Amino acid sequence: MIGAANGLFFHIKQGEVKCFVEEVPDETMVSGKYKTLKHLPDGSYAQEAMKGVGMHVKINGPDDSVIMAKDYEAEGRFTFNTHEAGEHTICLSSNTTSGWFGGELMRIYLDLRVGEQSVDYEKVAKKEQLTQVETRLYQLIAQVKQIANEQAYQRTREATFREVSESTNVKVLWWSLAQAFILIMVAFMQLRHLKGFFEAKKLV
Repeated sequence: MIGAANGLFFHIKQGEVKCFVEEVPDETMVSGKYKTLKHLPDGSYAQEAMKGVGMHVKINGPDDSVIMAKDYEAEGRFTFNTHEAGEHTICLSSNTTSGWFGGELMRIYLDLRVGEQSVDYEKVAKKEQLTQVETRLYQLIAQVKQIANEQAYQRTREATFREVSESTNVKVLWWSLAQAFILIMVAFMQLRHLKGFFEAKKLV
């Protein structure tokens, strides 16, 4: 869905990498907010973000090219723009090499926002000194642009699917013709063999 926000949490250990795939149109902003929580002895997790922990965020495009690779603190926000429509891979891992949590699990809360939902309009309004009406108009323009990008992406996917369907239909047709040819040849060889057999036995 356009402008959908995805909030989740997951667990990682030191040196472990967790990746997520997000299908995004081109020329679209994607932002992610994360927060790392320490595993406590009683099995729960701390409420405050861990101190002295670094996170490495790596973004790969649909062609597996690296869009962004950057180190952040235990709590932060990353943003990137897509230049090509398709599946983008978002990977998070610890960039700390010391045994800072002794192999225990660390919980990471992640909130991904795609499209105009990733824009903080309050900050934009303050920075550009916009009125409430101007801010709303700015938001509507961003939504329209996001819808146009999504429609263009869906048209591209539809064209790709149509090409795959046509290619599959052609292959099925040729396979059917090949099967029919093989059956005809087998029947011809059987008739020829039977004819030779009957002639050899002088039955005809």
